[in-house]
Amino acid sequence: MVVLLLMAIGTVFVFSAGANLTQELEWTRFYKSPVLRHLLFFPLAIIVMFAASRVNYRWVSPENGWLISPLTYMLPISIILLIVVLLPQIGIEVNYARRWLRIPLGPASISFQPSELAKWVLVFFLAAYCSKYSDTLKEFWRRFVPICIIIAVVVGLIIIEDFGTAALVALLSFITLLIGGASVWHLFAPLPFAASAFVLAIITSPERKMRIVAFLHPDKWAGSANYQANQSLIALGSGGLWGKGLGMGICKYGHLPEDTTDFIFAIIGEELGFIGTAAVIGLFVVFVWLGLLVVIRCRDRFGQLLAAAIVLTIAVQAALNIGVVTVMLPTKGLPLPFVSAGGTSILLSAAAVGVLLNIASQCNNRGIEEAK
Repeated sequence: MVVLLLMAIGTVFVFSAGANLTQELEWTRFYKSPVLRHLLFFPLAIIVMFAASRVNYRWVSPENGWLISPLTYMLPISIILLIVVLLPQIGIEVNYARRWLRIPLGPASISFQPSELAKWVLVFFLAAYCSKYSDTLKEFWRRFVPICIIIAVVVGLIIIEDFGTAALVALLSFITLLIGGASVWHLFAPLPFAASAFVLAIITSPERKMRIVAFLHPDKWAGSANYQANQSLIALGSGGLWGKGLGMGICKYGHLPEDTTDFIFAIIGEELGFIGTAAVIGLFVVFVWLGLLVVIRCRDRFGQLLAAAIVLTIAVQAALNIGVVTVMLPTKGLPLPFVSAGGTSILLSAAAVGVLLNIASQCNNRGIEEAK
């Protein structure tokens, strides 16, 4: 119910933020409008979530061998898609970044973001890996180095066009390995290489370098590189305690870029005020709390790690997005889970929550059987 409420809030505010004074919504071109398209993703996400909740989560477990687990095949597929999206003839460039694949379906087309798939597949794979080799995970060359190579390949391909998602995946991988039982000292070994790679990615990109400079000197670049962050603060501040009212915000009229995606939280703050943003944050806190209850109650090692990884992914991404919108962090292209517009993000996140629901139901069923 918490996730359904977050998706409902997202649908309302994507519709509100997508208001445009220059053109009317064309119902005959439904799928070509990002706002109207999101109205389709909401019910689809609900269907995906409940469908995933009906599939036993142990289906992806490598307990009976890696060749049986679908993760063995999904990981290389996601890596191949990360390579394919970089090809100029295939990958679609939006806002100077080549992150999307477009799949034509007759008069309509589907935009798909491979980095989102790679993020979730890697998170699931790490949980499975830590569960499968829990007894030998502390062996450096045999277990730790191979998984670090896999993480480096995925993060390295993502960081070429999407620095924010790459940083998120690297952070999630580090924490998942930590809670999975990897040696703390081993985790420090790749940090210098990872830090060097991220610094290189920043200094070789004028846009990324300018974002860091603008974050450190916001007043100097308020009208250029820091314009988006500045408008985000204006939207949040002008909302006050109770907000201007649903649909009454003005920052969405060409002032705040990416208002339906990365900065949807600022529109919520402008129209519903501090109360509205606090409610959204409260819903994510409740989600984390309920997710942790699933982790605590689950007695299956794989189920515990998988549930923890799913909760961790949603929580960290939400925290990073809110940190960016409130200008506590430099601007990065990360959507707010379940709330921001974007079919790939909401559908895959809904599927992951469906798996979490299945883990919870399996724990409950096992507890009932033990009580009997």
